[in-house]
Amino acid sequence: MLTAIYWNIQFHPFTTGIAISLFVIAILLVLSALISGSEVAYFSLSPAEKHKIFKTSSKKNSYIQKNLESPEQLLATILVANNFVNVGIVILSSFTVDSIVDFTNEPILGFIVQVVIISFVILLFGEIIPKVYSTHHAMKFARFIAMPLHYTIKVLRPVNSILIYSTSFLNNRIHAYNNHISVDELSQALELTSQTELKDDSEILKGIVKFGNKSVAEIMRSRVDVVSADIDSSYSQIMTLITETGFSRIPVFSDSFDNIKGILYIKDLLPHVLKGASFRWQSIIRPPFYVPETKKIDDLLEEFQKNKVHMAIVVDEYGGTSGIVTLEDVLEEIVGEITDEFDEEEKFYTKISENKYLFDGKTMLNDFYKVIGLEDTVFDDVKGEADTLAGLILELKGEFPVKTDTISCKNCVFTIEAVDNRRIKQIKVEIKNPEA
Repeated sequence: MLTAIYWNIQFHPFTTGIAISLFVIAILLVLSALISGSEVAYFSLSPAEKHKIFKTSSKKNSYIQKNLESPEQLLATILVANNFVNVGIVILSSFTVDSIVDFTNEPILGFIVQVVIISFVILLFGEIIPKVYSTHHAMKFARFIAMPLHYTIKVLRPVNSILIYSTSFLNNRIHAYNNHISVDELSQALELTSQTELKDDSEILKGIVKFGNKSVAEIMRSRVDVVSADIDSSYSQIMTLITETGFSRIPVFSDSFDNIKGILYIKDLLPHVLKGASFRWQSIIRPPFYVPETKKIDDLLEEFQKNKVHMAIVVDEYGGTSGIVTLEDVLEEIVGEITDEFDEEEKFYTKISENKYLFDGKTMLNDFYKVIGLEDTVFDDVKGEADTLAGLILELKGEFPVKTDTISCKNCVFTIEAVDNRRIKQIKVEIKNPEA
């Protein structure tokens, strides 16, 4: 046997068995890398990439679709396979190291080699490198591993089923001690009352159930649709604006809409109507009330009540003005559209024929669902951060569309009817198999 110079260790002769072990370890490391990379690749696919996969017909895409049909089976397969492979690497590596080197006289060095170094190799080559790569090449990696992963799911299905059932059983046992009724359960209970004479009350209750899950961004009026006044406008210009629009509150800006100076309440202007053009209307504007896009509307309603205001300026994460939201917008999410004798009917869509509609691109998804009669969760897996119909199209398309482009998703076929350089203006929607 060979003896190390600096360490009191001995090296055993290199045999064919050791060479085979090292070769098997290398194969297992490659398998570990592929399995780890597939986890990141499949669960980081964007809505646009998923739509492209389901739209494009190919053998690899069909395997990806099958793999994505059951996320629980997919994740269970990845975790089980990865653990089997990693345990195999650890056991075989330990056996191989003992076959090459005798650490009897240097137990600390043996621990470092067999535990620390082997763990580092597994983490680096079996976890970190493949996951970093698949993060940047999710679609490419998902296609590469699609067929092997599909058959691995079939092979491990018995083991996966046991794990999934055990997890489901534990979750049910835990939830059995939870007396809180979930939003989904309450929604299902309300569905049972929809056929009764209390249908109007049921719709209000459904609005209350979903109330806390909606954010300001979902109900606000976009800045491009907001009527506002320049702080340098003359008194006569302001009076003309008030007469033409009929709004009771108007945001006032300086230079740009991102620099809101306050809110002009028309009732504050009434005592000064007879003062004429010499009156400085800027002196009576009230301070603006700001809210972020992400605020939940139930919290916003509470703040409206606490601060005794009816309008808020919505700002994005960079401090820019996204639009406005009013108390009326919040209440409409519960009781439905609120109109008075001065409101003109808002026409954001036209019904062309049965199951065919023409919508403005700026139509909020909440309003779109109500008109079409769809569940408000139908596009949750593909809409990303979109709040409007135009935003949904951008998420599905992955790029700015051109006129006559057609996009199919779920039971809907979207056709771009009018665009300009910056906005999708009109979208035709056709509902396929409306009863499906």
